[in-house]
Amino acid sequence: MGILDVVPIGEPVLRAVAQPVTDDELATPGFQRFLDDLVDTMRAAHGAGLAAPQVGISRRVFCVEVHANPRYPYKPELDLRVLVNPEVRPLTNETFPSYEGCLSVPDLRGLLSRHCEIEVSYTDREGNGVVEQVRGLSAGTFQHEQDHLDGILFVDRVEDTRTLTTWDGFRRWHEQAYAAEARALVERFGA
Repeated sequence: MGILDVVPIGEPVLRAVAQPVTDDELATPGFQRFLDDLVDTMRAAHGAGLAAPQVGISRRVFCVEVHANPRYPYKPELDLRVLVNPEVRPLTNETFPSYEGCLSVPDLRGLLSRHCEIEVSYTDREGNGVVEQVRGLSAGTFQHEQDHLDGILFVDRVEDTRTLTTWDGFRRWHEQAYAAEARALVERFGA
């Protein structure tokens, strides 16, 4: 297992639509090692998720996990999932304001809208089909990572560029108010 380099904004792979993973590719020891490395990299960087394009691999796969994450102390716990060829669809038109950052866009946060309730269908790393519903802040995490597979970065979805701030600026001026909004979402939708 190893820690991979996270590519920064400006790298062409972040703007490309990622290629699907075939069943044969998924089953190879090399691809399974890559999935382990993707998870290790996400954990080492304290990400809530990480998509293959963020480590320079144009494949439709991402992982998510949140357990006492220091970058996102207000996010609810989210058990590890590795999603291969995921598809995300909103279950309602209701959205919430999401103050997001990204490992590929270092030291920047911005406010955008995410759907409150989504359905995610994907293949897990063992090749099993999975369909699940995800709500609240966790739904935002899945949508953020899905965007990476389509060449979209969170900065593309920021509606008011005046909300862009450094991490320090977010902590100083916005985190307390946003954490209160996040708690309300967690209370409403659960973990």
